[in-house]
Formats: sequence, C-alpha cells, structure tokens
Amino acid sequence: MSLEKPDLSGSTAFITGTTRGIGKHLALALAEQGCNIVSTGKTSEENDYGEERDLEGTIEQTAREAEALGVDALPIELNLREDESVEAAFEEAVDHFGEVNIVVNNASAIQPVNVEDLPPNRFDLLTDVNVRGTYITSYTFLDHLKEVDDAWLLTNAPPVKVDRAPGHAPYAWTKLGMSFITLSLADELAAWDVGCNTFWPVTAIDTRATRYFGLGTEDDWRHPEILSDTVLEMLSRDPAEFTGNAVLDEDFLRENGVTDFSEYNLTEGDPAPMSVQMFDPEYRRSE
Repeated sequence: MSLEKPDLSGSTAFITGTTRGIGKHLALALAEQGCNIVSTGKTSEENDYGEERDLEGTIEQTAREAEALGVDALPIELNLREDESVEAAFEEAVDHFGEVNIVVNNASAIQPVNVEDLPPNRFDLLTDVNVRGTYITSYTFLDHLKEVDDAWLLTNAPPVKVDRAPGHAPYAWTKLGMSFITLSLADELAAWDVGCNTFWPVTAIDTRATRYFGLGTEDDWRHPEILSDTVLEMLSRDPAEFTGNAVLDEDFLRENGVTDFSEYNLTEGDPAPMSVQMFDPEYRRSE
C-alpha cells in the first residue's frame, strides 16, 4: 500500500541540518509536496567548513534542489551552539516567508562511545548541538508557532524507554533529552494546537555518519525515505489531535497500512532493529 501524501502548499518548514543525509531528504520530500524550505546548517558555499572536513553538500545546494521542485527555498547558515545564530536564522526566515509553521529539529552530533572514551569537550559538543540545540530552536520559535495555523514541532529523536545506555551513554543522554523537551512541549503548547512529536528509525539509516562510524553494513540499513514518509504521514494529521507521540517509523507506517518495507531496504531482507535497540534493548518487532 502506498501512502497518500499531504498537500503542503502554502506551508514553510524550518529544518535544521539539511546539507546531507536525513535532513536533506526531509527537505526535498516536503518540497515535493509544495512546502517552502528553510535550508540550514554549517556547511555553506560562503565558508570552508565542509571543505575542511571533507563534507559533501551545502545549504545552498539543498535549497537549489528544493527550488527545482517548484517551491521557494532559503539557505541560512546556522550554528546551533550559538543562541544569536538561531535567533538570527528565525528572524531571517520569518522576514522572508512571513510565517513558518513546521519546525524540524533534525541536526545532531553523533559519537556512540562509552564514557571513558569521550573527552569532556566532545560531551559538551553532543550536549550543545543535540539537547541544547533542540531547546534553543524550539524556544525561539514557540511564540511564532502559537500564532500560525497547522503548526508542528517535530524532532528526530528516540522514545524514552531506558535509564541507562552502557557503551554510548553520552550520545544517548543527549538524544533522549531532545525527546524529553519535545514531548513536554506537547502539553505546554496544547492550548495553541501545536503538534509536538518525535520520530525515530527502527533500523539504522544510510547516512554519512552511519558509514563513518561503521554502524553495521548495507544489510543493516534503510534509505532515508522511510523517515520522510513517516514525517509526511504525521503532517497529514491534525496537529491539535496528533501530538505528544514518540513515533517509530516502521511501526507507525505499518499501523497506517504499509505492509511491504522492501522498497526502503538497501539490500534484500529486513534489517535488524539496530537503531531503536540502542535506546530500547527490549524492543521487538510487532507482527
């Protein structure tokens, strides 16, 4: 069964981390449905950040690809570790589009190692980009989201199921913090009908980070499309009604009629639920 994707004409999405991977795929998937895009990240054609780190993709490239799909797209250089950068990006986006009704906290730093192997400055990076970046982005947009129709605040983070994560505790703590903030906002913003939800993959997703850290092989990975389909399915709902949910992509899509997941897999056979089990070792697929 193929999902009926929503018409997002007239909407504008501010997405953090759109230069590559999941964030770029989300931006283009929303653009295909008519949504204007604010493409943000640190890798810009105006600086040498990506060149220094051998990173492909820029915020401008993603914006051009979105515009080729027929929408308006605005690239904004964004450093989530700096409050002033987030505030300036918010002001530029609203000045350009008039309003932003979809905010997606996608950008994350990743280093899945144990405490002993993570220096304090790297812990600070994980904390600043992941949990604090989600906090300051959400905080900056709150008043604006209260005033617009069909308002959404979505975060790429796992359900909160555990009180420990040996082997990758620092990374897990920051990702769970992203969820905690977002799901708490579901109650705090309920009176304004802002839909606040998290989304997370059951399996590992094929991204540069997944390959760089050697998180399995292609047999273990799915295409980012499974997450963009998940987000689009959420955006087809009423944000006043669909809020406070910690969504797992495969489970959510199955509940909404998807039975064949082979189109998302990089190779034949279903990948193991590696990603969700990092945060919920007891997770088992529903049949």
